[in-house]
Amino acid sequence: MSVPGDALVGAAATGVRPGRGTGWAIGASICLYEAGMALNDWADQEEDAADRPHRPLPSGRIAPGAALAAAAALSAAGLLCAARAGRRPLAVAGAVTAAVWAYDLKLKHTPAGPAAMAAARALDVLLGATAAVAPAGAGEAATTRPGGGRARTALPAAAVLGAHAYAITAVSRHEAHGGSSTAPLAALATGAALAGWVLRPAPNPRGLPGPAAVPAAAAAAAPSAASYGATLLATAGYLRTAGPPFLHAALNPSAPLTTRAVGSGIRAVVPLQAALAARAGAPVAAAALLAAVPLARALARRVSPT
Repeated sequence: MSVPGDALVGAAATGVRPGRGTGWAIGASICLYEAGMALNDWADQEEDAADRPHRPLPSGRIAPGAALAAAAALSAAGLLCAARAGRRPLAVAGAVTAAVWAYDLKLKHTPAGPAAMAAARALDVLLGATAAVAPAGAGEAATTRPGGGRARTALPAAAVLGAHAYAITAVSRHEAHGGSSTAPLAALATGAALAGWVLRPAPNPRGLPGPAAVPAAAAAAAPSAASYGATLLATAGYLRTAGPPFLHAALNPSAPLTTRAVGSGIRAVVPLQAALAARAGAPVAAAALLAAVPLARALARRVSPT
């Protein structure tokens, strides 16, 4: 549920309205995310047989070979979608794919695991940014059209979502058995720091390049009351969603509370994305993301986000 918001945040940070390229980026992100889910189940089938026998592979509902084939097919589909947005988005999607496969197959149970997951999330935001500034389906033209500077304006938003992903992943390493108060406390501190950064005024939220940006940037330096209000509302939603479960897991690091904290942290990505979009001066994208929060909550009751 949180994946389409990455592309919207990336587009908002560049100051470009979502278009065909953003649509292709959303398609690519969804495919690559689902590929990672399938690959994760395939890689963890022995561990899940012991700790989570109800999952699709240990329970026998899905054959391991089918899960691996689905991961490969979805990865290819994601790259094809990104290619439709241009060569820059395809290059970024390739990096996302590499991060996902490296995490699931090699890095998940190593100290580099959280960093790999953070990189995948941050790169997904940059995928949306590059797709927004490149003409959809333009191929070679997408490499020459000015836009690299605009795409770079998405780096802070990508870093914010990457830091949140890092914190969640660090907590998730203790889902099966619990026992860690440090990771939830660190996640709580990270969330507070990210909220503080998001509430700072953006110096030039539309990312306008060139000399013509001078008056526009000066006007944008003082965000409207409505824009700041939306940022404040979304940030409060982020803290309300992620904060209490992380605090509970820190006070009582049992496996059930740790799992609940991870699920809440994943759901908190959506209001965080809304806050970033509002901060960048994209109220429509922010409103759409905020409207998706109840849907994400309802889906989490039916399907585990982890």
